[in-house]
Amino acid sequence: SMEEVVGQLLLDKKLTLAVAESCTGGLIGHRITNVPGCSQYFVGDLVTYSNDVKSGVLGVSEETLKAHGAVSEECVREMAAGVRQRTGASLSVATSGIAGPDGGTPDKPVGTVCIALSADDQSFTRRYQFRGTRDWIKLITSQVALDWIRRYALGLPLADSTLFRR
Repeated sequence: SMEEVVGQLLLDKKLTLAVAESCTGGLIGHRITNVPGCSQYFVGDLVTYSNDVKSGVLGVSEETLKAHGAVSEECVREMAAGVRQRTGASLSVATSGIAGPDGGTPDKPVGTVCIALSADDQSFTRRYQFRGTRDWIKLITSQVALDWIRRYALGLPLADSTLFRR
C-alpha cells in the first residue's frame, strides 16, 4: 500500500512525519498508523477543522484566514509549517478543502482541496479540484498527500501530474 511504501522510505531516510488535517479528518494519520512500526517515524496528526484551532494550535495567522480563507494554499502552507514546528518532525503535510456535498462557493466549489508539504529545505503547495463523493474526495486527497511524502523521500520533484490541478 502507499502508506507501507511511505513508511519504509521514512525509515530508510531517517525522516519523521507530522500531519495537519482539515478536510481529510484524520484519514492520512489513520492510514499511516495502519502500518505496524509506524511509531518509529510518525510523530502525530492534528485534525484542525475549525479556524480557531488552525490559528490557536497551528499558528495560522488571522490575516491569512481573513484574506484567503481556510481552503487556500496560504493556509495549508502555514498549517504544515506549524505542525512541523510544534512537533519537531522533519517533514509534514497539511490538507484543507471542501469535501461536500455542500459548502462550496463559485470560487471554491465542492472538491476544492489544498495540500502543502513542509521540510527544512522546501515548502510546496498546490490547489486541486477533485470530483466525486465526500468519501472519494477525502480518499484521493490522502493518496495525493502520501504520494507527495513518497516523492520527497525519493528526491523526486513534487510537481505531479496536472490531471487534477486546477
